Amino acid sequence: MKVSLQSGNIKISLVLVACAIVIGMLLYTQKVVEQLQAREREVADLYAKSLEYIANEKTLVGDYSFIFNEIIRAIDFPIILTDPSNNPLPQYLKNIRNVPLDTTRPIADQEMYLRNLIARMDATFPPIKVTFQDSVILQYVHYDESYLITELRWLPYIEIGIAGLFVLMGYIGFSYIKRSEQSSIWVGLAKETAHQLGTPLSSMMGWVELMKLQSGDKPKLEATAAEMEHDLQRLNKIAARFSKIGSKPDLREEDLTDVINSVMKYFEKRIPQTGKRISLSLEAPGAHTAKINRELFEWVLENLVKNALDAIEDSQGEITFAISEKGNSLFLDVSDTGKGVEAKHRKDIFRPGYSTKQRGWGLGLSLSKRIIEDYHRGKLSLKESTPHKGTTFRIRLLK
Repeated sequence: MKVSLQSGNIKISLVLVACAIVIGMLLYTQKVVEQLQAREREVADLYAKSLEYIANEKTLVGDYSFIFNEIIRAIDFPIILTDPSNNPLPQYLKNIRNVPLDTTRPIADQEMYLRNLIARMDATFPPIKVTFQDSVILQYVHYDESYLITELRWLPYIEIGIAGLFVLMGYIGFSYIKRSEQSSIWVGLAKETAHQLGTPLSSMMGWVELMKLQSGDKPKLEATAAEMEHDLQRLNKIAARFSKIGSKPDLREEDLTDVINSVMKYFEKRIPQTGKRISLSLEAPGAHTAKINRELFEWVLENLVKNALDAIEDSQGEITFAISEKGNSLFLDVSDTGKGVEAKHRKDIFRPGYSTKQRGWGLGLSLSKRIIEDYHRGKLSLKESTPHKGTTFRIRLLK
């Protein structure tokens, strides 16, 4: 429930941030558009004042080419000049698109198009008067925003649309990855369960066959029954481990050296069956205790040892446990002399379903990390790894 609420809060926060970004983009674009419109208004007004100045000159003396070469050249927006009766003057059009200039079509079509265009311009921007002696209206200057501004208005919506498309594609992609990982977790958990149960069950089947052969030898039967009892305890421990996943485990003060020795003893009986000669050792000066759940913590150590055994490809090797303390933290390093982890795989080793082994289920390290970090409030990390020399995993626990 808590995780669900946190996930909901994160989603709401992301939506709010996205809305703030969209609003910011729209406001900024609107500000730029208003500045460009003000500039175009100034240019149009200057154009009208220039025409007005020429009209009011009693004697046309001087060079007025700057008006037509400089001012008109600066006009990059649609502009139409009309007479006092608002009749368009086709010879004074600038930046007008799609005007029907086909000579085979009647002039009325062109004039009607320009009148409709002027009406749309005037609905947005009031026309500028060109007067003679401030009383007689000679012409009107009609203008509209430039095509650049029109495209600029659409820019944030296009950007938002493209961003939304990428978000949608990302959501679909991440959802697929999430479903794939969840599927890998269930498959991996099933394989892990089968693997955990398979060893003691196979062993018990062997003991049963042996008991049949020893039916008349009481001492041997008692020894076999004792071994069967060990395997039953192992099955009970496995059941207890799986029952604790998903629930809050009971943490108790435990002697870590005793826990590690128990795990080492378990593997020392079984490693010879693999045909390898691998030594397990513990470097732990002094007594070291920590609050742990013994069953789950042993499971983590077993997963790390199994991972180390798979990494040691030679017939000989070493697996070392080393305990150290610093401040309020206790560190347990599990090192091996295996093939190491390649740099490109280091970020994926704790991902559910990831495995470089053909027979791997890709759940051991992921499950171990969750046990240490979620249930023991510690940290499991890859401390170091050198190709062809070995790997060290580090468990950090709070004392």
